[in-house]
Amino acid sequence: MPHWPFDPMTLMWIQVATGATGMLTLVFLFRWMMRKIGKLLDVQIYFSPKGGCQAAIVRELMCARSEVLVQAYSFTADPLTFALVELKKKGILVDIVLDKSNEVDRYSDLRIFIENDMEVKVDHEHAIAHNKIIIIDKKVVITGSYNFTNQAESDNAENVIIIKGNPEMVAAYRENFFKHREHAKAAAIREPKDRHASSTPVAKAA
Repeated sequence: MPHWPFDPMTLMWIQVATGATGMLTLVFLFRWMMRKIGKLLDVQIYFSPKGGCQAAIVRELMCARSEVLVQAYSFTADPLTFALVELKKKGILVDIVLDKSNEVDRYSDLRIFIENDMEVKVDHEHAIAHNKIIIIDKKVVITGSYNFTNQAESDNAENVIIIKGNPEMVAAYRENFFKHREHAKAAAIREPKDRHASSTPVAKAA
């Protein structure tokens, strides 16, 4: 809960002086200010298929001003990919950690990231690096079951949670991001170990 800057007696005199309408206006303005600076809890939820998940993520990305950290299992959704590319071109720090499967998945947008000189690392330390997390400007956490893929948006039953106004949560997610980034390696496009697999169509990631 936000800490009110006025004690109850002061609030009472403000209400007397301004009337009920003025008091409600002050409350509204205070809540707006707290939400604007990321001090008021704000949770939004979206569901797929076709429930606005991708549009909500793009909307939040376009509000970024300084830093975007991404952890992803799979990345095939071009609207999200090109939103990140655009942010990088604007001079915003975009740091990405992907699962190792992206290096051999011909559908992965890892190629696009590399072609645009994006900062991308691959986490080889785990059987699957299954996180789906975006952290924006040390204020916003986007997570949920939703992979950043076309199928997650149009076919799968997934969920996205956008959380603002919880600095402790943001700090925990950032700490986890850098923990995995530390042991991740620079991304590279690789051929599948099984040569036969390279000539066989690969199922698109969910």
